[in-house]
Amino acid sequence: MNRIRVWDVPTRLVHWLMVVLVAAAWWTAQTGHMDWHEYCGYALLGLVSFRVYWGLVGSSTARFSQFVYGPRTIASYLRGQWAPVPGHNPIGALSILALLALMLTQIVLGLFAVDIDGIESGPLSTFVSFDAGRVAAQWHDELFDGLLGLIALHVAAVLFYVVYKKENLITAMLHGKREHFQLLPAVTSATRLLVGIVLAAALTWMIARAFQFT
Repeated sequence: MNRIRVWDVPTRLVHWLMVVLVAAAWWTAQTGHMDWHEYCGYALLGLVSFRVYWGLVGSSTARFSQFVYGPRTIASYLRGQWAPVPGHNPIGALSILALLALMLTQIVLGLFAVDIDGIESGPLSTFVSFDAGRVAAQWHDELFDGLLGLIALHVAAVLFYVVYKKENLITAMLHGKREHFQLLPAVTSATRLLVGIVLAAALTWMIARAFQFT
């Protein structure tokens, strides 16, 4: 067994920043600090945008093509006939996709949301009617329970690995290393990383300004 770096720095940094920002977004909404809640939403939009980009052109183990599998491979995994590879297993990959998709849905709904008084509104609420903005706000609130459910399942799976399989994925996501039979370390391209940061930041800035640049 070789101890290799499976998850690169950008992947790990995005992961833990999402953990902090989702918690901060919940707390700021609960305590009525809606200005900070909005900032958390913008930061999460930038992170999700970057993670999607990094899932396409990032290091090998960060790419969706490396850890997203079809139904046949998932069935083989459930039967115990799947050969482990560095990174996520087929079920873990589905949870990652579900979390990203639901988080992106939450963010988009928040961008169009309008509160009951029409005072606190997302930057893109001007593109929809008041009623549509209210529907977006209601779904933004209700879908958060679904996001919490997925997060709970994700945490339960990590604890299962810690307790049953004796593999601490929490520390692995801190230092990026796991034991594996093959020496396939993750390699990060500095150029692609810089491009991803710029693109994610630019997209977030344009949306925050509701595409108004004057």
